[in-house]
Amino acid sequence: MNYEIRPMRVSDAQKVIEIFEEGIAGGNATFDQKAPSAEEWEQKYVKSCRWVLENENNEIVGWAALQPVSNRECFRGVAEVSIYLTNSVQGKGLGKMLLKKLIVDSEEHEFWTLQAGIFPENEASIAVHLKLGFRKVGTREKIGKMQGVWRDIVFLERRSETIGLAR
Repeated sequence: MNYEIRPMRVSDAQKVIEIFEEGIAGGNATFDQKAPSAEEWEQKYVKSCRWVLENENNEIVGWAALQPVSNRECFRGVAEVSIYLTNSVQGKGLGKMLLKKLIVDSEEHEFWTLQAGIFPENEASIAVHLKLGFRKVGTREKIGKMQGVWRDIVFLERRSETIGLAR
């Protein structure tokens, strides 16, 4: 099967949210217990760095976007990575494909640091991030509760080798 990455359109919102809900149901993708509305999603993610992954039948099977970590000017070039795939296409290298695209796109839009907080149980996602230049900063122990259980996240970051280097 062939896949293509294209910019997200407003009309993609419902499918993007459905894929996000699959991630929530899986229990190892996010602390969120419910998906945002289309309007909330629109406000949450950087408008210039949003991508969907389509299969050869033009069905959306994944998405990637950046979320600002702060509204402070000094952190304008720092963003958190979000990548979600529908369950049926996981394990095919598509997350790596989306993350590569997001890295290139982020640098084109002047982001100098990308970060990710990933549950330690999500070993495949951690491995992909490490392969693409992220480094493990550490483990944030018992950072949040999920259904009454304290959860850790592995905190990773990737510093651009081309953006924001001037002193």
